[in-house]
Amino acid sequence: MKVTIVGAGAVGATSANVIAQRGIAREVVLLDIREGIAEGKAIDMMQTAAILVFDTDIRGVTDDYAATEGSDVVVITSGMPRKPGMTREDLVDTNAMIVKTVISEILKYSPDAIFIMVSNPMDTMTYLALKNFGLPKNRVIGMGGGLDSARFKYYLSCALGCSPSDLTAMVIGGHGDTTMLPLIKHATWNGVPVSRFLSEDKQQEIVSATMTGGATLTKLIGTSAWYAPGAAISKVVESILRDEKRLIPCSVLLDGEYGLRDIAIGVPAIIGKDGWSKVIEIDLDDEDKSSFLKSATAVSSMNSILKFD
Repeated sequence: MKVTIVGAGAVGATSANVIAQRGIAREVVLLDIREGIAEGKAIDMMQTAAILVFDTDIRGVTDDYAATEGSDVVVITSGMPRKPGMTREDLVDTNAMIVKTVISEILKYSPDAIFIMVSNPMDTMTYLALKNFGLPKNRVIGMGGGLDSARFKYYLSCALGCSPSDLTAMVIGGHGDTTMLPLIKHATWNGVPVSRFLSEDKQQEIVSATMTGGATLTKLIGTSAWYAPGAAISKVVESILRDEKRLIPCSVLLDGEYGLRDIAIGVPAIIGKDGWSKVIEIDLDDEDKSSFLKSATAVSSMNSILKFD
């Protein structure tokens, strides 16, 4: 199986590295427009193969889309990253032009590929990919909810003093600092509601920390995070290539689910060999329904900025 990752920055390179180390794909092509960057990072990663014992072939190329031919999955991370003080929304115009160019080139060589959108603002870039190119909705997945949910579990585990892997916790809604919805009322520690262990104030503190998790890291390190995003990408790729049918919160095009249409937004969806196959509707109370609809309104407003070819 072949995976192409467009954008050899920290996120793209990290996802390539994790995919290779986990043996998820036989071949990974890392593509970038900057001369030598993808090639250099690919060689560096391949020089760890004998040490870490993996057989995935990682190849870096500069702006050579022919090398991506026959890709089963294409991950698009390319675009301008966030800087301190910037919101994901600040990136719309620049990243929209980049995403359209990338998808146009990819489709020449891999017309049946499944696309994983990472470029920000992620929900809007997912919507752009679907609407501008008329792709089947199951073949375009926005990677945001899986990352946000991992951050949610991190903050919960710190508060509970437990392993993140013992937690079930999910974030839905837009992939934005003010639009995501950490479902604290549904979060459990091995089946036991976390509300049994955490005060209401502590729960709200965790929700707030999750919502600003990306911005917190951007402030600390001066740019967008990459380790957790790269790992989250690899998890979606793995579920597709191994047909694992995992339930992963991600941005997909809704057609009546949650009472919404014509919008890509984060919801739990089953991910397998054909992309996503089904959206799972969670029973939300009135407060969470209201928050989710506010998130959808904000995402739709961002989509209205887009210009289609």
